[in-house]
Amino acid sequence: MTICISRRQFTLATLTLPCPLVRTPQAERIPPPPPSLATESPPAAGPLSHTGYRDVLSIAICPLSDLPMISLKDIVPAATNTINTQFIVLDKGNIGQDGKETTCLALVADETAAVHFQLWGDECHFFEPGDIIRLSNGIFSYHKSNLVLRAGKKGKADKVGEFNMLFVETPNMSEIKWANDPTNPRKFVKEEEVSSHSRIFLPLP
Repeated sequence: MTICISRRQFTLATLTLPCPLVRTPQAERIPPPPPSLATESPPAAGPLSHTGYRDVLSIAICPLSDLPMISLKDIVPAATNTINTQFIVLDKGNIGQDGKETTCLALVADETAAVHFQLWGDECHFFEPGDIIRLSNGIFSYHKSNLVLRAGKKGKADKVGEFNMLFVETPNMSEIKWANDPTNPRKFVKEEEVSSHSRIFLPLP
């Protein structure tokens, strides 16, 4: 049973970890965790930036909120934290420093589109390819001339699962040129597609 719509194809079976989702042509499903794993308390640790570290440390599924969700194809650049969405991490770049902050860029996607996702602080070490993330009150805006989706100071990103999610790699919302809406200068509209896929995380041959 194929679970993705892209150059990368994955089947349902049993996964031997560790195994990056995007580098394994036949990535497979791990069995659901036993009830004891889903209910036990995670080990004591400091908070993961602004992402609720203690709530998501185990593989257990996090409770889903009633927040309205949108697909990645519908996100639009804005100056406010208003994006609630869910996606899978396909690839992750090198971890580096932006001043005093630890940063890392990731490629994420859902069944409608892909986008570059900016990780900050401990997020860079916590989230890995194959993780399914629920973003609450996220923001899609420019960071150093790069259009990225991120949690920001007012949002949070929670791990809610692993591996099993439909996704596409095109269009990539970060590779679209946006312009001010002539009818509303505070809003953006799509002007042109710069690239059909990420120019940072190139598709596998």
